[in-house]
Amino acid sequence: MNEEKKAEIRERITAIREKIKEAQLNSPYRQDVTLLLATKTRTPEEINYAISLGIDHIGENRVQELLEKYDRIEKENVKIHFIGALQTNKVKYIIDKVDMIQSLDRLSLAEEINRQAGKIGKVMGVLCEINIGHEESKSGIALEEAEEFLLQVSKFPHLRLCGLMAIPPKMTSVDRQKQYFQKIMDFYIDISAKKMDNSNMAVLSIGMSDDFPIAVECGSNLVRIGTAAFGQRN
Repeated sequence: MNEEKKAEIRERITAIREKIKEAQLNSPYRQDVTLLLATKTRTPEEINYAISLGIDHIGENRVQELLEKYDRIEKENVKIHFIGALQTNKVKYIIDKVDMIQSLDRLSLAEEINRQAGKIGKVMGVLCEINIGHEESKSGIALEEAEEFLLQVSKFPHLRLCGLMAIPPKMTSVDRQKQYFQKIMDFYIDISAKKMDNSNMAVLSIGMSDDFPIAVECGSNLVRIGTAAFGQRN
């Protein structure tokens, strides 16, 4: 990776951090925010350079890609999240390699994560993926069914229910976008107040490259940024 590319990544990450700070000041919640870099299609060199700039959370979308890069990532002080759709039969390949699975969207997947984590004596952090816009093209639990789903997930001893993840519909109107974010924030506040086994509902993962400042204003405390940090994918 040449110096020009390094400078681009450095400037982009600096700009993202500034936008997050500004959004935190505009948020009524004044929450701490974790910047997670989504590393789909990015080279280990790009990822390691971002880590050298202080990035300590990264997220992969695809099992095969994670496995190919895993040994080449300088991950000593880095948390790795799995943020993409996860097939049940692929859980065994990543169970010992990730710190959190953000895309829990069905009971059969919860059962398999619990089973595989139990084999290695691990408690896996998970986020329940909410399909806030009832979009057929997206996975996730409908908001109306989420509480019952979370209660079922909380029964698994090798899962730690850590919060919610969502990808709201793309909106041209900022006010409309905020309505979706606020809807999930309201549910997050409500469900976090309920006592459930094996849970610590500390994470609300909403906001990506095109809408993360709005998400932070509305209460997100983890944003998943790819393109805005690395530039357009090849």
